[in-house]
Amino acid sequence: MNILALETSCDETSAAVLLNGKVASNIISSQLRHQEFGGVVPELASREHERLIASVTNTAMKVSNINKSDLDFISATSGPGLIGAVLVGLNFAQSFAYALGIPFIPINHIEAHIFSTFINDGSQLAFPKFPFISLTVSGGHTMLALVEENLSYKILGKTIDDAAGEGFDKTGKMLGLPYPAGPIIDKLAKEGNPHFHKFPQALMNRGEHGGLENFNFSFSGLKTSVQTYLQQQPKAFIETHLADICASIQFAIASALTRKTIAAAESLGIKTISVAGGVSANSELRRQMNEAAAARNISLFIPKPIYSTDNAAMIATLAKLKIERGQFEARRYNAKAFASL
Repeated sequence: MNILALETSCDETSAAVLLNGKVASNIISSQLRHQEFGGVVPELASREHERLIASVTNTAMKVSNINKSDLDFISATSGPGLIGAVLVGLNFAQSFAYALGIPFIPINHIEAHIFSTFINDGSQLAFPKFPFISLTVSGGHTMLALVEENLSYKILGKTIDDAAGEGFDKTGKMLGLPYPAGPIIDKLAKEGNPHFHKFPQALMNRGEHGGLENFNFSFSGLKTSVQTYLQQQPKAFIETHLADICASIQFAIASALTRKTIAAAESLGIKTISVAGGVSANSELRRQMNEAAAARNISLFIPKPIYSTDNAAMIATLAKLKIERGQFEARRYNAKAFASL
């Protein structure tokens, strides 16, 4: 079973090939043009995908050392994402599949992140056991879900305002850091004190049975708190204590994510957790999750950083899981039909 997959939901143009379930290539071209604007510009993203999609796909095929005639399935992100960006990969993949006369499989971008811990590149010896708790956390999404064997999932909680990744990027912008700020905050935080200043962690109230009242997230209050704090400090103070401030912001975000995820697992008696999405590459979140899971004898799965951010290997992997379960129909799709998923 050989699968070609494409991912173009935002500002990464990616193509991957799975040969009999194993990653043979995973090519990612990140668009750097958005840095000067402090965020992704949808129109520019679409145009860059149009420029790169053919060459990225050709490279993935070449690295995998296979021909088009060797492919059995083609899949692509069908949403959610920037609609113009999604359409580039979606239409390219469907046309490719039609020309070859093979099935096309649409993949929901967020669901692909949920199952990214099943990516097999030959280096991972174990994979999550069903059912498991999934924390999917990125620039646009923060969601807790209970995932079942048949690939279905029940959403336990999600952000009621800003995503965790947005919290990193927006507070980073307040600090004068370039976009995307998350990796830069992570790097600076390594030299700082995470307890330098206590920023708020929202929605941590206890319910009547002692557990958390709910599993939703909120990061808008954190952004406001950081803004207020910075307005009260002299510029020289901020420059001197930049690493400490970054460490404190990162600690607050990672702590909220960890406490909610562990609480969800404990309340449902689940002993396996996965953490995926771009923010799962954050070192403080990984540290806290590893410590909290180990203390409770919970198995923790986090994909490699290359598979944490948007990539086509996760699209191909979920396509593989669906094929194995017969969960696909060979027909044409459009981005609008999947934008609300």
